[in-house]
Amino acid sequence: MKTKLMLLALVLLALASPIFAQAAGGSAGAGGTNWVAITSGFSMAIASGLCGLAQAKAAAACAEGTGRNPGAAASIRFALILSLALIESLALYTLVIIIMKVK
Repeated sequence: MKTKLMLLALVLLALASPIFAQAAGGSAGAGGTNWVAITSGFSMAIASGLCGLAQAKAAAACAEGTGRNPGAAASIRFALILSLALIESLALYTLVIIIMKVK
């Protein structure tokens, strides 16, 4: 059953892709919508929101871990700083991709 459903989804995706193709010689002129800018804004908003949630969860886990074991505060703090840097890189990579795409 799953195989048939996956095959059906694959066929539908293959058949639906020409629907979104641009007409020959056509372009978004003066009246066209700049979809790159709109989707870039949404992607940055999603990335920033997820980064904020992940950083809040990491800080809460650090505070809880330090409260449970104050002797391990130095190693917990190091892990927190490393994880916050990696989490923040998600937003920075998203911003770099957006800047490269918009130009």
